[in-house]
Amino acid sequence: MAARVRAPELVGAGGWINTGGTSYGIGDFRGRILVLDFWTFCCVNCLHVLDELRPLEQRFADVLDVVGVHSPKFAHEADHDALLAAVERYEVHHPVLDDPDLTTWSQYAVRAWPTLCVIDPEGYLVHVASGEGHGEGLSRLVEQLVEEHEAKGTLQRRGAAYVPPPQADTELRFPGKVALLPDGTLLVSDTAHHSVVQMAADGETVLRRYGTGERGLVDGPEPRFAEPQGVLVTAAGDVLIADAANHVVRRLDLDSGAATTVAGTGQVWRPGDRTSGLALETRLSTPWDLAEHDGEVVLAMAGTHQLWSLSLDGKGDGQVRVLAGTTGEGLRDGDASRAYLAQPSGLASDGDRLWFADAETSALRWYRHGEIGTAVGSGLFDFGHVDGPAQEALLQHPLGVAVLPDGSIAVCDTYNGAVRRYDPATDEVSTIASGVAEPSGAVVVDGELVVVASAAHRLERPVAPGAMARIRGQARQTQRPVTDVSPGEVVLEVVFEPAPGQHLDERDGPATRLVVSSSPPELLVEGGGAGTGLSRSLVLSGEQGVLHVAATAASCDEGVDHPACHITQQDWGIPVRLVEGAPPHLGLVLRGSAA
Repeated sequence: MAARVRAPELVGAGGWINTGGTSYGIGDFRGRILVLDFWTFCCVNCLHVLDELRPLEQRFADVLDVVGVHSPKFAHEADHDALLAAVERYEVHHPVLDDPDLTTWSQYAVRAWPTLCVIDPEGYLVHVASGEGHGEGLSRLVEQLVEEHEAKGTLQRRGAAYVPPPQADTELRFPGKVALLPDGTLLVSDTAHHSVVQMAADGETVLRRYGTGERGLVDGPEPRFAEPQGVLVTAAGDVLIADAANHVVRRLDLDSGAATTVAGTGQVWRPGDRTSGLALETRLSTPWDLAEHDGEVVLAMAGTHQLWSLSLDGKGDGQVRVLAGTTGEGLRDGDASRAYLAQPSGLASDGDRLWFADAETSALRWYRHGEIGTAVGSGLFDFGHVDGPAQEALLQHPLGVAVLPDGSIAVCDTYNGAVRRYDPATDEVSTIASGVAEPSGAVVVDGELVVVASAAHRLERPVAPGAMARIRGQARQTQRPVTDVSPGEVVLEVVFEPAPGQHLDERDGPATRLVVSSSPPELLVEGGGAGTGLSRSLVLSGEQGVLHVAATAASCDEGVDHPACHITQQDWGIPVRLVEGAPPHLGLVLRGSAA
């Protein structure tokens, strides 16, 4: 019998959020089931997990505590005030431990965002799951733990530790994007208020609000939205909304106030789902922005790391298809069908190229005629605030772009709190405004740039005409614990155990798939590429780098008449250092027991 593992202590230098000032230790949760959600607020997959956890928190409120352990990737995310804002923005209704130094992350041997760790009422770590799509499996596991510990007398039914913070009151709350309407007014996605707002040209006066303000997916004259982001006025006069947390695109009638869903089903896309066909029958995944390019509406599909196109015929029979990206997360240029993107979050077309902010690679990239290119940015782990030649310049998690009157590109450099300018003619990057609170979208109005200052809850005009500065800031890399492995042959093993009441689904072939690559490429001498199975022998050479591992497993319900099938997937970027005498083994958990 495998040894049981005691759950390590909860330690975070930033303290606790959503507890009314109380600090907790692991022992304070004894008697209840505890789920630790290791997340970071830049990560769209982490946002999906927040949505998956909401029904579990409601259903098992008397026996289950969820604690978010915030483990930052970017420097901005280590700022406590930025985390406070994110907890409010995404309606996190459970305690959050701010762990800027990754202390608890290291104690639990976490290797990826998001990761869920389940602790039983006796304080033992019993289950680990990486990635998203674990809602049903967690529900079954909690049911088992409730039955087991009620029988043992070790389960206590009591209220959760969550204490809601005071409610803020501002006209806009974490607005996302802005568009110019034909009459010169502005349309703003009021993201945290789950609504869309028409504002006067001054960017301050509210003219009309669309949506009830309640989170939901309801069409008609009193629509409900869920964290809307992109707003677009098409050449044909349609007003479209990227309703991000609903995973749909809506058409908004500005006169009647009615919303109509034109793409998406309201369910998040999962591996194995279709990627083309009727728009209303195809799942989307966190569409973050929209733009018109080459006669099509393009969606920044942040959740799948892709660009999709949407064609609308006016009769409700729209079609969608993938324009660029493989769902692999990273930075790889060239043929759009083979390119890697990483959470595209802002779009703007200059008529020739479609520019996009690729948030997780801190990059400004472009699409043109089936090809992807990168103007600024070098990969998933490099960021900073550096101006100058584009090949040396650095951004930090940008979320928005706009085409300026001179043909240059304004970039909402969100986590640097700056507006940057890329000039394609000179291939140079400069800073045209700083001190902007998480700029997330922008539009040009009468030659002037109007910027969404999301964390300041307003629109701003921060760029003086002709303003430009050069900043030689700090270049940084994502700092995570490095895993020592031996040079030469290393066995990679990914653990996957189907959820209770499920089995591996091999009806149509192998149930598992593994894709391995590395940065730099020469780190991985042998064992790269795609294949079936979740274990593989690798040959590594050099000193250090990052192993990129993507694992997928298919499972199916058993013992029911109409079994549902489930796809579990996770991408890891594992910093490794090759050290003589280190273990020749690397283990990752996709889903399984902690023992």
